[in-house]
Amino acid sequence: MDKALWGSSRQKGETGKRLDWRRRMSDHVAYALLFYTGLQIFVTMSVLKHTTQSILPFFALIVLVAAVIPGCRVFEKRWEGLSDEAAADPSLKPLFQRDRLMVWIAALGLPFLVTGVVELAERIL
Repeated sequence: MDKALWGSSRQKGETGKRLDWRRRMSDHVAYALLFYTGLQIFVTMSVLKHTTQSILPFFALIVLVAAVIPGCRVFEKRWEGLSDEAAADPSLKPLFQRDRLMVWIAALGLPFLVTGVVELAERIL
């Protein structure tokens, strides 16, 4: 019925669902934040087991709230403002892939970077 109503003007993604870059970016940001949070807690707790009693490793967890969530919102807002027509435009795929890659690189790399910087600061101080 949907095909009869909308005809061939409807853009479809790989799964046959309506292509919506806004929703896809929002999903990737949400999953990346969940992954980042779990990895950040794991890495910080590993460091806490091997260090002296210091408040600095907890700073790494505060960075999650202070910088990472607003940083991810920048990516999400970039895609949120698209019109319905633009959100279904397949020509935006390279831009989407670039932003998705940046979100996931940050989710994978920042826990180690932030914890490493905090651990280095702890050794210097």
